Amino acid sequence: MAFGKYKEVMALKAKDAKVTGVAQDGGVVTSILCYALEQGVIDGALLAAKSDTPWLPKPVVATTKEEIIAAAGTKYTISPNMSAIKSAAREYALDKIAIVGTPCQIYAARKMQLYPFGARHIADKIALTVGIFCTENFSYAGLKTVIEDHCKVPIESVTKMEIGKGKFSVKGAKDVAIPIKETHKYEQDGCHVCSDLTAEFADISTGSIGTPDGWSTCFTRTTKGSDLMKKALAAGLFEKKEMAEFAAPMGLAMLEKLETGKKDKAKKTVADRTALGLFTTPGIVY
Repeated sequence: MAFGKYKEVMALKAKDAKVTGVAQDGGVVTSILCYALEQGVIDGALLAAKSDTPWLPKPVVATTKEEIIAAAGTKYTISPNMSAIKSAAREYALDKIAIVGTPCQIYAARKMQLYPFGARHIADKIALTVGIFCTENFSYAGLKTVIEDHCKVPIESVTKMEIGKGKFSVKGAKDVAIPIKETHKYEQDGCHVCSDLTAEFADISTGSIGTPDGWSTCFTRTTKGSDLMKKALAAGLFEKKEMAEFAAPMGLAMLEKLETGKKDKAKKTVADRTALGLFTTPGIVY
């Protein structure tokens, strides 16, 4: 199955104006975390928040709705969220932690739960995982080069950036979009052996691919994720549509094309590296 195992897939858009005003797309991550916090499903979340350096994220432990909303929005360079899990469990004394991350970070969380030898008394405190769709990521130096040298925009002036429709776009001092192919050489090497676009091991995974502006595609993958989302929908947090309602090129066909492309690219990269005698991580998911 192209998207891994899941219980339901849908298009969602948050109804809370405080969320939609700062969210990257449909506000699914921010809204579901706020709801989970209010319902006592979690007592805090590991998020990628803003730092003093423009567009360089830092991991934070958010324990209030305001802190969750403040961290909304996509950052296209990696935030080491998993590095804050011990702090969340020991310094903040959280017993039910939500982790938001890219597919590789969700892998880390699941491995920690399966083999908790280096994280005793911490892995069992992971109460919810929310995965973000990810095609590739950039180092901070690479991202800054893309913005300032290719888009010709000062990074400190950027208010939002997006990847979609074959373009890398920034909004700020001026709105600029460049072909995504110009950014490929700045991708992190690890992204080229990653076969997971849709965070297949998360409880809930979401991203903008397949839905129009202002909406998000959302998979519920586990019983925990499905039950939480059903309660959130019943509480009126989201406007919901079926993916089949979106005409081509939107919908699951677009997402499946990109997902398959990422898996094929990973296979080829692994084969090429193996042929050169280079190490590749075993057990890549295809």
